[in-house]
Amino acid sequence: MAALTLLARASISLSLRMCKPPGMSVLLLFFITLGFSFRFVKPSADDHRYNAGDLVPLFVNKVGPLNNPRLGTSETYHYYNLPFCRPDQLIRRKASLGEVLNGDCLTNALYELKFLEDKIGETLCQKKLKGDEVAKFRNAVTNDFYFQMYYDDLPLWGFIGKVEEESWSVNENGLKYYLFKHVQFDALYNGNQIIEIHAFSDPNHVVDITEDVEISVKFTYSIFWKETSTQFESRMDKYSRASLLPIHQQIRWFSFINSVVIIVLLMGLLTMIFMRHLRNDLKKFSGGDEEEDKEVGWKYIHGDVFRYPPHMSLFCAALGTGTQLLLQAAILFVLAFLGVLYPYNRGALCTSLVVTYALTSVVAGYTASSFYSQFVETGWKRSVLLSGILYLGPLFVMVSILDAVAVSYGATAALPIGTIVVILLIYTFVNIPLLGLGGLIGYRLRSEFQPPSATKRCPREIPPLAWYRKTPCQMFLGGLLPFSAIVLELHHLYASLWGYKIWTLPGILFIIFIILVLLTAMLSIGLTYIQLAMEDHEWWWRSLLRGGSTAIFMFCHCIYFYARSRMSGFMQFSFYFGYNACICYAVFLMLGTIGFRASLIFVRLIYHAVKSE
Repeated sequence: MAALTLLARASISLSLRMCKPPGMSVLLLFFITLGFSFRFVKPSADDHRYNAGDLVPLFVNKVGPLNNPRLGTSETYHYYNLPFCRPDQLIRRKASLGEVLNGDCLTNALYELKFLEDKIGETLCQKKLKGDEVAKFRNAVTNDFYFQMYYDDLPLWGFIGKVEEESWSVNENGLKYYLFKHVQFDALYNGNQIIEIHAFSDPNHVVDITEDVEISVKFTYSIFWKETSTQFESRMDKYSRASLLPIHQQIRWFSFINSVVIIVLLMGLLTMIFMRHLRNDLKKFSGGDEEEDKEVGWKYIHGDVFRYPPHMSLFCAALGTGTQLLLQAAILFVLAFLGVLYPYNRGALCTSLVVTYALTSVVAGYTASSFYSQFVETGWKRSVLLSGILYLGPLFVMVSILDAVAVSYGATAALPIGTIVVILLIYTFVNIPLLGLGGLIGYRLRSEFQPPSATKRCPREIPPLAWYRKTPCQMFLGGLLPFSAIVLELHHLYASLWGYKIWTLPGILFIIFIILVLLTAMLSIGLTYIQLAMEDHEWWWRSLLRGGSTAIFMFCHCIYFYARSRMSGFMQFSFYFGYNACICYAVFLMLGTIGFRASLIFVRLIYHAVKSE
């Protein structure tokens, strides 16, 4: 790690001395940051070797209701928000940016778990619980609270208590509440390395907390060590088994194959019908028959079809932001394939999202500026500015609202002031300069747009359209078909983001994403052709809206998923719909960009094939 830091400093110093071009500095910064990201790859075996009797620290992290997952994006609280046994001095482990964004707050504990030393009934502390502290524990037990800890970077969970129904109880609802006061740890080792650990809250060691009375509780713990043949390099694989059970894997592969078959059949049918009609239209052009020419509508709008749309700055900003998000998604897939992103790698995904978005902002500025400058010589700065706030603006507002909610609940999802300052510094000194740099490069390297046919001064009047040919209906068709092909895998993805399933097959997710892109492009081309055939030349915005309409169906599925889940509470409600709205908005911009790009290529090709009159 020290060598990597020195290498980074030396590279930056050398770049400054030699006055490297801005593009080289950007690439250098990207690869250095990517190198630092590999800190999140599975830990090196040399860092996790212990001798018998070595004290391996256990860190406590969070507590939260079982029905409101997911860690870091849901209702979770710091471990010591409940009156557990705590050290005299709390020392928080230094957290990365991603860990803070994920709500992780690892803190020291009184547990002394030494390598290869068994302990039975070890006293953690003797604690007198006051009436209000008993009420806190009872509320946690009522809501099925769990706790999360980390031991040698391995996560472990356990429940805080249990509820039993007793008809003879003096309690009004006949329920008895019990707090677990003993935790048993079962650890597996191979040689001098820790492979696996579990926490088991013993139901035979409980204390009644039904009444708000002062009680004395003796918290204890045990640990047992057993040898295993599992290698250190494979110790994280056990966290993937839950989502790779035979029946689950069979269902997922069936849904995947079913989606592929549906997509292939629909694409084949669409291609056959589409090519047949287009070939007939081109034959009519080449025949030169005036009566037949009148039957073909898209030929008569050749002077209007390449007229740039209204609100051009906003349109180019949408293209720039969509292109940036597409590149960011591609980088995340690469990191997943490289093993940088894997289950329970604390904060790796959040860190990757922040870093990749900041570094790819140069792409947003370049795309918005270069496309805008092809049509208008002045005003490109406005499009670059809009591309910088088109997604980050709504995201900032949503995160601010959710952070206020988290602060009011005292949840771990609340961002510390220091983290907010770091994010603002990244945006100010990385995002904005790269965005402006990309815009400047796009403007300097601009080229004039050369349409196959000249654009007329006055636009042709669009004939009245039936209701099923208007934008809302076309958006419905353009979004329904891609969504129907990915809905099963989308459900698995939501179960991973907002449940306890673990997504371990990035290859399937990548293939589904490629299928979604291809189908969006094909449908956009087909619907654009139908629109032009009706002599409707305003296809620019409509192709973008049609492409992104799949995100609307995704958000509707979010509502269905929430209704079927057991999530509850205002905080979970706000976080669930707030973050899903941001995700669906990003998907809208990405697929909208794909829809327009595919339609633009198609329109240019068909008008190139027509004889100019």
